[in-house]
Amino acid sequence: MSTTLKTSIVIPTCNGNDLLAECIAAIRTHTHTPYELIVVDNGSSDGTTAWCRTQKQLTLVSMPSNRGFPSACNAGLRLAVGDVLLLMNNDVVVGRNWLDNLLRALASRADIGMVGPMTNYVSGRQFREADYESMAQFQQAAESFNRSDPQRWSETKRLVGFCLAFKRELAERIGYLDERFSPGHYEDDDYCYRARRTGYRLLIAGDTIVHHHGSSSFRKLAPERIVKLIDSNWRKFMDKWGIDPRQYI
Repeated sequence: MSTTLKTSIVIPTCNGNDLLAECIAAIRTHTHTPYELIVVDNGSSDGTTAWCRTQKQLTLVSMPSNRGFPSACNAGLRLAVGDVLLLMNNDVVVGRNWLDNLLRALASRADIGMVGPMTNYVSGRQFREADYESMAQFQQAAESFNRSDPQRWSETKRLVGFCLAFKRELAERIGYLDERFSPGHYEDDDYCYRARRTGYRLLIAGDTIVHHHGSSSFRKLAPERIVKLIDSNWRKFMDKWGIDPRQYI
């Protein structure tokens, strides 16, 4: 796999136009390999659809209502033409060399199927304490941190879907996200487990950081509803596979 192949970046969003605009601006500033942008709007009422229609070189999928993160991702993936598919939350901000580094890791071995970066807001091994206090400082941190270094890659059994790159051949073999996990939580754990069951390996690109504002999709839900959703989807994973996904965190 060449790092010059096109990457399809799929961004689900719902009522987060300011975050989405920041996300896309950073992608356009810091991405220097071929890519396409696909935004899937999950029934926003804040002008997101109108804003997207003013943007050049952006494919918009407009859902009439919020069908959840997995469904939105799948709608975008079905339109994607890239050799590499990348799911990104609308509250992620990228920096220097972000995609080049991810693609190098993904292309490093035939059996590497998925890669993800480090970030400031995530559970598990991809967490890195933020050493910055503003987006300007984040970009300065990324400038020095995001230097390709295979010695900083590490194999893992779990990657989180905030910024998740995978080969098209993987999606063709295992399909897309399981929509039973809508509106979200554990769909990425499920996807990683299915990839590993098929023989693919997963890598954390420890030479790459992105900023993640965090929980933009669920911050408007009451805490008790979030706890209930997480528990419900954990049980769905357990029912499907008979193992506890929390062992991989």
